[in-house]
Amino acid sequence: MKIDYDEQDDILFIRFSDDPVEKDISHGWNVNVGMTAKGIGQITILDAKADGLLPLQLPKAVLHQAVVG
Repeated sequence: MKIDYDEQDDILFIRFSDDPVEKDISHGWNVNVGMTAKGIGQITILDAKADGLLPLQLPKAVLHQAVVG
């Protein structure tokens, strides 16, 4: 997984896979989900910081699980 943030345009990119996107699904005007043959490949969020999605504020239990698996 790779997370990138374009501060100038306030766009958050979350990539789960390098597989090619076969279909894009919009969830509202600012969230786009790119689907691959295996499932979700990437998520793009416009106005991420303006909508309060950044900085990511997750409970410690979730962060711990992300680190140790």
